[in-house]
Amino acid sequence: MRFLLDAEQREFARSLDARLASGDVPAAVRSWAAGDHKPGRELRDGLAEAGLFALAVAPEHDGLGPLPLELAVAFEVLGRHAVPGPLVETVAAAALLGRLGDEGPAAEWLPRVASGASELSLCLTALSPYALDADAAEAVLVVDGDALGLAAGAGPVQPSADPARRLARPTGGTVLARGPAVTRAAGYAAGVAALLTAAQALGVGRTLLARTVAYARQRAQFGAAIGSFQAVKHRLADTLLALEFAEPLVHGAALALAADDGAAGREIAAAKVAAGEAAYGAARTALQLHGAVGYTDELDLSLWIRKARPLRDAWGTPAACRARVLEGA
Repeated sequence: MRFLLDAEQREFARSLDARLASGDVPAAVRSWAAGDHKPGRELRDGLAEAGLFALAVAPEHDGLGPLPLELAVAFEVLGRHAVPGPLVETVAAAALLGRLGDEGPAAEWLPRVASGASELSLCLTALSPYALDADAAEAVLVVDGDALGLAAGAGPVQPSADPARRLARPTGGTVLARGPAVTRAAGYAAGVAALLTAAQALGVGRTLLARTVAYARQRAQFGAAIGSFQAVKHRLADTLLALEFAEPLVHGAALALAADDGAAGREIAAAKVAAGEAAYGAARTALQLHGAVGYTDELDLSLWIRKARPLRDAWGTPAACRARVLEGA
């Protein structure tokens, strides 16, 4: 299996990175956490213009995909910049609808997702009773058992370790489809969501490491930069190794998903564990080396630190993912 990205994929990642670097993403994250969605939606509109959501939708619905590897590459960039919003959930909802056929809900929503006109959230009650950013999404799809529904609303936003991850319980709604096809489509959508969350976590970890390395070169103790201390070097090296190990697992899982490999679920679970734990480890390293200042609201680093653990647990906790891997051992 080939894990190296080709020139076009690397250029796509660079273009997304440059687009996000030119905006004030931390300000958008803080606004999103406060319930002001406008700056975050402007970021999303730029991503849609770059073709991000078209990668999740088949050509018959005005898309370019589905292209799991390109999506994983893109979501790592989104994690690097801590972009807020139900981006994973929008793509996962598109994956679910795409598996249900070309008529009905798919025909209504997929062209809108591909163009960026609609932002969706997704709740699979078998995994969690909550939907991410239900108050910001145009629609919330809910799979309960073998029924796919469109929620009528959502309850109050629940507290989260990451204030920009606004979770709420969907309420009421109408049934759009029912049967075994819904169950199969929901399983596929859960895999897509887990893969892209892993990619997002990998990007979060990369930024945490880069910022911590830069800080270790500047902060001095006993007349020397702390980055020159052997214990600090070892901690940073361990963090880098964990991230480097996770990256090919994420790309390999994306390739398995693209090939409709029967082992894709286990590969996604392995990638989710590795990337989630690596990002969480990077957050712990960043906090230890920065000290208490690393968690203060005034320092942008806190935006990434607060994302690491929720992303580690979203769409498959480490325990659940390890169990999935062991099922195929």
